[in-house]
Amino acid sequence: MTYAILEKQLNYRFSDPDLIAKALTHRSANTDHNERLEFLGDALLGLVIAQALYERFPESSEGDLSRMRANLVNKNALALIANQLALGDLISLGSGESKSGGNKRESILSDAVEAIIAATYLDGGMTACKNLVLLLCEQSLSNVAMQSQLKDSKTRLQEYMQAQGLHLPLYKVVSIDGVAHDQTFRVNCLISLLSQPAQGSGKSKRIAEQQAAEKVLQTLGV
Repeated sequence: MTYAILEKQLNYRFSDPDLIAKALTHRSANTDHNERLEFLGDALLGLVIAQALYERFPESSEGDLSRMRANLVNKNALALIANQLALGDLISLGSGESKSGGNKRESILSDAVEAIIAATYLDGGMTACKNLVLLLCEQSLSNVAMQSQLKDSKTRLQEYMQAQGLHLPLYKVVSIDGVAHDQTFRVNCLISLLSQPAQGSGKSKRIAEQQAAEKVLQTLGV
């Protein structure tokens, strides 16, 4: 893994290569580390995601938007992005941190993502920064959109079954494919009105359940 490969993944070429090197330097390795960049990147990430959510979900409340943003910018979400980019191979660590597996630590990986966002802003301005954030978070934003679109499917199905005086739907995970940071869940939804279950799939159990419920509703014509 090289900086050139990373730049290709980011779809951005740094005019100042020292910035990307600094963004990938942990404080254990050098006094010129990435903590200040991480601070700036955290604010920039929050701003870009907030604007994207504001524009994409005009009907959502402030509370809903805040919850969606929190899910998109937390350390776990950023560490997943870092793993997809293989940032752990490029982060400079002190010997002690390196021996203890620091290049796999969630906090270090997520900090590096925020630092790269800030480095891109300082190197190329706000447009470059926004483009990068949207590129890195597009899959997560799409998942949020799907969750928003399908959020009532399980509720609608449950209310329908209750109105008919029938047992509630049964959801069962039938498979989980992929690696830890990029999994696909398949869930069956079984109800007494249908002889065969409907199956949904998605990047989370919740999305798969919602999709399965939606398929049942479509089959029932509800």
